[in-house]
Amino acid sequence: MIQDPQKITSFVVRELLLKAEKQKTSLVIGVPKENQEVERRLALTPETVSLLVSSGHRVLLEAGAGHAINYSDSYYAESGAEIVGTAMEAFQADLILKVLPPTLEEVLMMRQRSTVFSFLYLHRLSTPLLELMSEKKINAMAYELICDDSGVSPFVTSVSEIEGACSITLAAELLSNVHGGKGILLGGIPGISPTEVVIIGAGVAGTMAARAALAMGASVKVFDDDIGKLRAIRHELGGALFTSTLQPNVLRNVFRSADVVIGAMQYINKTNFYRISEDLIREMKRGALVIDLRMAQGGCFETTMEACLPSHPAIFEKFGVLHFCEMSLSSRVARTASIALSNIFISLFTSMGDCGGVDHFARFDRGFASGFYLYAGKMVNSYVANHFNFPVSDIGLFLHGY
Repeated sequence: MIQDPQKITSFVVRELLLKAEKQKTSLVIGVPKENQEVERRLALTPETVSLLVSSGHRVLLEAGAGHAINYSDSYYAESGAEIVGTAMEAFQADLILKVLPPTLEEVLMMRQRSTVFSFLYLHRLSTPLLELMSEKKINAMAYELICDDSGVSPFVTSVSEIEGACSITLAAELLSNVHGGKGILLGGIPGISPTEVVIIGAGVAGTMAARAALAMGASVKVFDDDIGKLRAIRHELGGALFTSTLQPNVLRNVFRSADVVIGAMQYINKTNFYRISEDLIREMKRGALVIDLRMAQGGCFETTMEACLPSHPAIFEKFGVLHFCEMSLSSRVARTASIALSNIFISLFTSMGDCGGVDHFARFDRGFASGFYLYAGKMVNSYVANHFNFPVSDIGLFLHGY
């Protein structure tokens, strides 16, 4: 007897749907209020909250958390969020979404074996903090470590796009007389030499900065140690762009004439660390500008590394060169950055809920599993472990079927 192929296909699809329905898990997501004097971004917008709640998840939002991005508590409540009055209530969730890494006080409020998401700002972590998270068997994930099928972090890509574009508008502002700059126009007009912009790093941030600077008429030069990235940025932005590897003599000559230098190198999970020496900064013109986009990773320049200290000003002058070293430039456009983060979370949490929660999702998605630096309190990321001299384990030892 010949079976109808259409009926066979229909049977298989229904079986898979039933299986997926059984695995689906409702997540309880806590969004505490950040220190809004330092960090204005928030992980979820009301629109994303609405989508998560409609998918069966709960969102606990601390009152006032969205004020820095101009979203009211009532708007979040209308979108389905449960507004809680204290940080303690938000930290009782199974999944906690933050932007800054948790503090000791915040970890004390967390439940045993809960999961916390945040950016990996190593200067804000400490040995006592990691030991406390280990004691409470916390799962700690860093956005920079989570990657997609191509091995790239979607969070880093989104933030880098924003900060690369924002760095040029910031440079234009700081070069003006209003902010004590040289009083020059970023770009150029007929009869006047164009502004010279030097970008260290040809990744996403460097590419966005170069595109914006070229559009304003500036002369742009990009340096990187990866010839593949230099080739890609040249093909994308055209022959008007000067590119070079990190040759000391070439860098020295370029720095002497540069009006703006932007640091955009990536240091997360990298074996080679290139930082521009202060000798090159000494060679720069008085009134020139340095913008470091990698302060959260320790800085791209020797002269900006000291600005990682909490008491150090974010804007200062050294060797006659103005330095801009805010920890996160995207926090200046916090609403745009928050929407970008939310767009990633909706697909991530939908997949996580359908798969059965954090642990189940980590077993089947290695890019997600790579985001853990602590799993059940165990250090599982060598980059973080080496920084704090912690023993490290392979996360595959704790995930059955990984």
